[in-house]
Amino acid sequence: MNRTSLCIVATAIGIACATAAAQEAAKPTSPVIKINAAAATDPILTTPLRGPLSMLSGSGGNITVLSGKQGQLMVDAGIAVSRPRIETALAALGKRPIKYLINTHYHWDHTDGNPWVHEDGATIIATAGTVKRVTSTIRVDDWDYTFKPLAAAGVPTEILKADKTYHFDGQTVEVKLLNPSHTDTDLYVIFKEANVASLGDLFWNGVYPFIDNENGGGIDGMIKADDAILAQLKDDVVIVPGHGPVGTKKQLREFRDMLAAIRDNVAALKKQGKSRDEVIAAKPTAKFDDTYGHFVIDPDFFTRIVYDGLK
Repeated sequence: MNRTSLCIVATAIGIACATAAAQEAAKPTSPVIKINAAAATDPILTTPLRGPLSMLSGSGGNITVLSGKQGQLMVDAGIAVSRPRIETALAALGKRPIKYLINTHYHWDHTDGNPWVHEDGATIIATAGTVKRVTSTIRVDDWDYTFKPLAAAGVPTEILKADKTYHFDGQTVEVKLLNPSHTDTDLYVIFKEANVASLGDLFWNGVYPFIDNENGGGIDGMIKADDAILAQLKDDVVIVPGHGPVGTKKQLREFRDMLAAIRDNVAALKKQGKSRDEVIAAKPTAKFDDTYGHFVIDPDFFTRIVYDGLK
């Protein structure tokens, strides 16, 4: 091969490598990576609720804390990289041991902190579905991410197969299980005396939710779950959502109605034989985008979730 030919080959290889590198760089980053990066630096904000209850935000999903003389009870554990700031926030609520941790569902932004919370002494409570998911390698294509199993210390050891009531530091803590909804692992918690409810990702206050179609969830199940929850809650309840600010029953009802309206819009278009891309282009969420369309799950993403989840 002469020098000119070698130069041509070398140039072609260089162009191919540069093109491959550009294509790799152009790939969208998984939302999981972005959320983890934020959790590594974001401050943990404490919002007082009622009585001995507070909400911690800033580590993926919201965390509910009941802090009293018996110790602390947590609902969800956030993302592990937030541990130092979560521990500081917990200490500010009272330097007491963590006795219980309740997982509302299996998603990493609610369970990734399980191992360190258990190391601090907590018994972890969850559904059998959550145990199944956190002990498996789980691929979620909607997130473009593969989740590894939790460390053994983070696996729940008190497994609920039916509703259960606990009594902790003057509060009646009602843990209620649901049929598949946001995932096939969900539960929610009511603190009866304080009239506070922790709903996990069954409620995203002011933003479109993620619904895990690949792991038992679906739009119809989500709506039915919210209907069941609304029937249980008092009108003046204080609600801790999975994401977003502290909410009210009115906001939960509006969220539920938004889900139903978009479900109906997407179902009608799908029944007409429109493809997923055509349904997305039709903007079936438009009425609600100003309120709900400004977080991780944007309108097109949510439309895709609803379309894929319709049976």
